[in-house]
Amino acid sequence: MRKTERHSVEGSNALWQMYKTVSFLKVVKNFLVIQLARYTPWLPMKNWLYKNFLNMKVGDKTAFALMVMVDLMFPERITVGNDSVIGYNTTLLTHEYLIDEYRLGDIKIGDQVMIGANCTILPGVSIGDRATVAAGTVVTKDVEPGSFVGGNPMRVIYTKEEIEQKNQSKFD
Repeated sequence: MRKTERHSVEGSNALWQMYKTVSFLKVVKNFLVIQLARYTPWLPMKNWLYKNFLNMKVGDKTAFALMVMVDLMFPERITVGNDSVIGYNTTLLTHEYLIDEYRLGDIKIGDQVMIGANCTILPGVSIGDRATVAAGTVVTKDVEPGSFVGGNPMRVIYTKEEIEQKNQSKFD
């Protein structure tokens, strides 16, 4: 189960009320920084932009590929550990605006995590250290450390133990 905070709204759908939940000027600033970072090929510059202008927690040697889209409204709720790779055109969402409510949740990505291209990470999800997320996966729940997941809906392809056993059998 994802860990999200639920906030009810009355009247029109929650997206029409978004500027009651986040400042318009914050969204404009975030949009400009995110668009610059999406097209910047220099990894240290991307991480600097994310840390200094969006208040994201980004570890050393983490690589955000071209076109990664971080959450526009609440990017400060994203934490990525050291030496991780976030694949091309992946989306990291920390909010969901629905009809009668909106939800907020932190995204926590561990150390040495590999996330393939075109993935969507939903709010309230944690991805453990050394996990691998296959390209095109919609991450709807937590990913255990060292496991390999993929698909839509996401499923565990190999657990950490299965991967270790498979690797060990290569040397026997």
